[in-house]
Amino acid sequence: MNDGRLKAVLRALTGVVLLVVYVPLLLVMVNSFNVDRTFTWPPPRLTLHWWNVAAHSSGARHALLVSVEVALLATAIALTLGTLAGLALRRTRFFGRNVVSLLIILPIALPGIVTGIALNNAFRTMLGLELGFLTIVVAHATFCIVTVFNNVQARLQRLAPSLEQASADLGAGPFTTFRLVTFPMLRSALLAGGLLAFGLSFDEIVVTTFTAGPTEQTLPIWIFQNLFRPNQAPVVNVVAAVLVLLSAIPIYLAQRLSGDVVSGAAGAH
Repeated sequence: MNDGRLKAVLRALTGVVLLVVYVPLLLVMVNSFNVDRTFTWPPPRLTLHWWNVAAHSSGARHALLVSVEVALLATAIALTLGTLAGLALRRTRFFGRNVVSLLIILPIALPGIVTGIALNNAFRTMLGLELGFLTIVVAHATFCIVTVFNNVQARLQRLAPSLEQASADLGAGPFTTFRLVTFPMLRSALLAGGLLAFGLSFDEIVVTTFTAGPTEQTLPIWIFQNLFRPNQAPVVNVVAAVLVLLSAIPIYLAQRLSGDVVSGAAGAH
């Protein structure tokens, strides 16, 4: 197969994949404006009525607030622990370093249901905790740490340690060096990792199902529980459309920031 045919096949496959992924999402967006409860196609008329109903739904508003709070706290924990772990494993050498790195990355590689069951058993059986808001935050932080850790590792790999060594030679202590030298170099990578962590936490459902208590609902859990209620179907479409938009924004920004970091590093070299 020559290069022209190979490119044509790759374009066709890419187009098919994009259609399979994004046409259902587009359908959800359109149906959130569909005046018909049964979602006839094409929509006989478009309306903002369901958006108004969703805006006044106390259950949806509470679930949105819980999702935002969980995502913010999980992201804060991930930024702290992921940065410290990334710095420790990149700047030091010790026995078992690769094993520790693997253990940090493992939660995001495991199936969500396995992670959820493991955390459920740990919280309830080993620690004797009641499932609730705190357990959701801790559960989300376990896989959000990975995104920050990977970003920090990748950024440090492209940075020579000479600036930090020069800071130390000039008499700056470790904290001063981190504040004035290391942190500014990591800032864009941390922001990208934080945005990715927020997006992952905000739309997580599998792990949340096993670690949320009966009184706490995140937005994805609320959508799942109301999905098969006929009276709630139009509202669910609106909330799903909002979830798509709110999840896409941080991921898009993180991608742009990651691209800028790579371009900046390449330009520096």
